[in-house]
Amino acid sequence: MKIAILTSGIMPVPAVQGGAVENLIDFYLAYNEQHRLHDITVYSVWHPDTTKRNELKSTVNHYAYIKVTGLLAKLKKKFYQLTHKNEYYHYTIEYFLNEALQQIRHQQYDLLIIENRPGYALKVPQYTKAPIVLHLHNDFLNDTVPHAKAIYQAADRIVSVSDYITNRVKTLDSNSRKCVTVYNGIDLSLFSPTTAKHIDRSQLSLRPDDFVIIYSGRINREKGIFELIQAIKRLDNPRVKLLVIGSSFYGNATHDDPFIQELKQEASPLKERITFTGFIPYPDMPRYLALADIAVIPSQWEEPFGLTCLEAMAMKLPVITTRKGGIPEIACNDNAILLDTGKDFIPHLADAIQSLYQQPERRKSMSEASLRQAQRFSNIEYARKFFEAIVIIKE
Repeated sequence: MKIAILTSGIMPVPAVQGGAVENLIDFYLAYNEQHRLHDITVYSVWHPDTTKRNELKSTVNHYAYIKVTGLLAKLKKKFYQLTHKNEYYHYTIEYFLNEALQQIRHQQYDLLIIENRPGYALKVPQYTKAPIVLHLHNDFLNDTVPHAKAIYQAADRIVSVSDYITNRVKTLDSNSRKCVTVYNGIDLSLFSPTTAKHIDRSQLSLRPDDFVIIYSGRINREKGIFELIQAIKRLDNPRVKLLVIGSSFYGNATHDDPFIQELKQEASPLKERITFTGFIPYPDMPRYLALADIAVIPSQWEEPFGLTCLEAMAMKLPVITTRKGGIPEIACNDNAILLDTGKDFIPHLADAIQSLYQQPERRKSMSEASLRQAQRFSNIEYARKFFEAIVIIKE
């Protein structure tokens, strides 16, 4: 098939600036490159680092870039804002979509994939007759979403990243088979306890006998990092250390937003036990996970999938997490302690950390279970199932 992919309009593909969705697009494009299944054109925002990537040499995957930065692009976006009111998304995203559709209208595609922007489906049929596949990475299509029914009707297939998201879509039509689940995957050759290079703990002022808890992911309130710090404060044990990896947005290596400043203030009484690394490039993440004893993913919101949970599991870490969104579809009772959120969450989280600290044999058993469970979610299996799902585009 000849396929077009509309990306989010924020982050470039290949994923030179990171981004979970963008990395997942890279995975299935790599699979397509290897197996030469389809002729694919990716419509993406431009970034100078994309020009250095070998992926652009592919003969089956093609990249059509739209400049959204620079003086000329800013002027064009401003003009678009002034001439287009009441759009579905922010004008910067709508500008990207408009520029991409102006190119798409001159092509004959067999299929068009919309990556995590279901609102695009309201405009796409005006420019192409190609069937539409929505690939949902977040809870962006349910019975509370503006124009949800129109978006749902415009889509020929909806591929979601978890049963949680699939069931949210089914609030629009409980009997529909239009929406299917294809679980995300990760590169198990990168996230591997046998191949990942370790960081010497001393580089992060950690002792060999410290009990190291790792949190990785975006630093915002809904991720539960504030509650995790409060749980650490309840544990009067100088050997228990917390390593906080991440920033408020992908690729944000230096800027501390007000919430991160609030976190650091909350953690200041335990500055010897809590370390903030800031943003770490994705390829380096296995090295940091490898030095930890356990991972905590304390999400307070309905996680669509939970990639950071899966990455920790692949690195053979016992996990403490929550029963939110799609997380219980990834973690199981053999490898994880799953907690309910609510008013007693912080003391329960502290108790769970203390429990694993005191039970090295349990940690060992959970570590083995994490590794086994993670093997189900390879990037190769994800890509294979994704391409299977999009071929069937009619009920």
